[in-house]
Amino acid sequence: MQQFDLDEIDSKIQLMRRTAEELAQAGKNFPAIARNIVRISAGIKMLEINISDVVELEKPD
Repeated sequence: MQQFDLDEIDSKIQLMRRTAEELAQAGKNFPAIARNIVRISAGIKMLEINISDVVELEKPD
């Protein structure tokens, strides 16, 4: 059975989120970037729901 390092995956998802936010700022006057960042951000949000939320739930209180 394959094991996954969910913390590492979560870190990469958060990096993707930060990068998308930076691109949104840099390309806010570039319509194609603005449209595509919306789509990219939706995909990142799905990753967060699937992975990052699980990581948060597994952290000790």
